[in-house]
Amino acid sequence: MPAFRPPADVDTPALLGPRGPFPHTRMSDPLERRWLHYAFLSRDGRHGMVANASWLGPERDDLQSAPRYTTILLLHERGKPWVASQFNADITAPPWSAFRQPHALHQPQPLHIRSTAQTPAVNLQLRRTGLPCTSQCAPFAGDHHLRWQSEAGVRATGDWGLAGHWQRGVDAVGYHERVRGRWGWPELGEWVFGFANDLGGSADEAPEYAAVFTFIRPLTPKDATTASVMLWHRGHLRRHFPRRNVTFAVRGQLSRDAVQTVPALARMLGVPPMAPIPQRLVISARLGADWTVLDFEAEAAARVVIPSENSLRPFSVHEVVGPCVLRGELSGKPFAIETRGIVEFAGGAGGP
Repeated sequence: MPAFRPPADVDTPALLGPRGPFPHTRMSDPLERRWLHYAFLSRDGRHGMVANASWLGPERDDLQSAPRYTTILLLHERGKPWVASQFNADITAPPWSAFRQPHALHQPQPLHIRSTAQTPAVNLQLRRTGLPCTSQCAPFAGDHHLRWQSEAGVRATGDWGLAGHWQRGVDAVGYHERVRGRWGWPELGEWVFGFANDLGGSADEAPEYAAVFTFIRPLTPKDATTASVMLWHRGHLRRHFPRRNVTFAVRGQLSRDAVQTVPALARMLGVPPMAPIPQRLVISARLGADWTVLDFEAEAAARVVIPSENSLRPFSVHEVVGPCVLRGELSGKPFAIETRGIVEFAGGAGGP
């Protein structure tokens, strides 16, 4: 049988679906959202990075209205406060994504993000070393929903510019996520998200172990709460622990002096006091004989203030960095890793 050959005017990759990272469909609802999220920690434990590129649906449902596009970059140097751009940082177009096809493992591609004030900034070469988790979806508050997909073990090498100086040749390991859906911040309620990668091993390989966890608690309905823990081993997702197998525990409060409100113009919003950030967070998961525990200690936090499109109260996302221990047992083999992680604590739009 002769091989199939598409017509000359047909884009062959498109026959297998959109190139990604999102479907090629027009955004039409004011609350429709698409995000690309990046988070990295240097292998020497000195630096941390969080960046977000987001699209928000147009104000009017017509062909002339374009989505609103924002980007923000946050960098952290151990022992110092977080620094951040405004929501208008310059970014590689199109932004790098592990969910863009075709995309081979270990193939480096650039990601450049720079504040309009020149720093903070990063010039990175990113490459994936593993495979993503399954896509997850949380419906809530009637027609609101949130869909996300995660990939751990993303490698980043390059230069980081912060506080007026550059760190050259930073070797980092991190996490990438794509998010899309339709939601308002008050309806979303709150979430806790975090990740930890083994920072040791060869820079050319996937981390020995990596974990990502999510916890989403919308205001309504009461049974909309969802949670999961995902565990990678050498680049392969080995266990996905569902909500009923996951427990969370917190203790203490991070000193408010260790929290920096960003971006700087957020102070113009007259935001109310933030909710306290736990000093310690422990997530445990078990499925059959397999189990894992991530024990995280908060060290420094950045409070990112996000205006709400359908309420008067802003929503806060707290990016928190600190040391953590990842341990457990997988297929009868115990493991324990001392590393560093980044955790997001988010909420506040509908709080008291």
